[in-house]
Amino acid sequence: MRTPIQNRYDFVFLYDCTDGNPNGDPDAANAPRLDPQTMQGLVSDVCIKRKIRNFVQLHKKGQPGFDLHVQHGMVLNNNILTACEKTDVPVFEKKEAKNRPPEQIKKLQDWLCDTFYDIRTFGSVLSTGQNAGQLKGPVQISFSRSIDPVVSIDASITRVCGTDEQKNTEMGRKALIPYGLYRCHGFVSANLAEQTKFDETDLLLLFKALCGRGIPKEDFGPSMFDDDVSAARNMSARKLVVFKHQSRLGNAPAHLLFDRVSVKRKKDVSAARAFSNYDVNVNEDGKPTNVEIITLL
Repeated sequence: MRTPIQNRYDFVFLYDCTDGNPNGDPDAANAPRLDPQTMQGLVSDVCIKRKIRNFVQLHKKGQPGFDLHVQHGMVLNNNILTACEKTDVPVFEKKEAKNRPPEQIKKLQDWLCDTFYDIRTFGSVLSTGQNAGQLKGPVQISFSRSIDPVVSIDASITRVCGTDEQKNTEMGRKALIPYGLYRCHGFVSANLAEQTKFDETDLLLLFKALCGRGIPKEDFGPSMFDDDVSAARNMSARKLVVFKHQSRLGNAPAHLLFDRVSVKRKKDVSAARAFSNYDVNVNEDGKPTNVEIITLL
């Protein structure tokens, strides 16, 4: 039996990308995402959640309760159909499923949350197919934004052999940025965790995916970025600051807590090319007494 978390959490997560593409935009030939006004780099929340899912799949493979609803090649409606079979809930035609009684939807949601880590964590739209309603997950992650503007480079690459006899060589393109330090914010709701049964084990796994450990006394292990290294993407977790509230609803506004984490490029650096080119400070002076600041990285 899972015991949902009883505290609200907010967190600031910093990570960087060196000579790679942190998140390509399919509408811009897979070029790195940019804010066209400020030229700061952007990384979508979906990108970060995909890396968390991949981490869970690798490190919890085969363990009950840690399957993934959203994964490559998965037909989502089949999972809802399986939930009907496992819970003895009747299978309806598509039109009838739209009017499924609330008590049946609750039964399906309970099974899906108990089975799939990503539903328990991020929620899901389950109203398709056999219709298990909708769940808003307790963990919400913002878009990431680079601290400074980034330069998007479109590099040409060549290959010494062709794909057939008519081509002796071929050319291609690779989009990248020289360097970018990105910041994103996360929110963990104890109230929404009550609905999905998101518990302490799930929370520590989330933090471990982000930075390699779930609690300060734990030794570091691999993070989600270590499992995702490629020639086109070299990313590293740099800072994870967690704000733990004593209550379920929270004891301070999240934005005021986030303001306590400042990231500034050093004055003698004209163009940042490493994390060491920045000063990162966590201000604990005058913090609310009922909010604990935990620096995991």
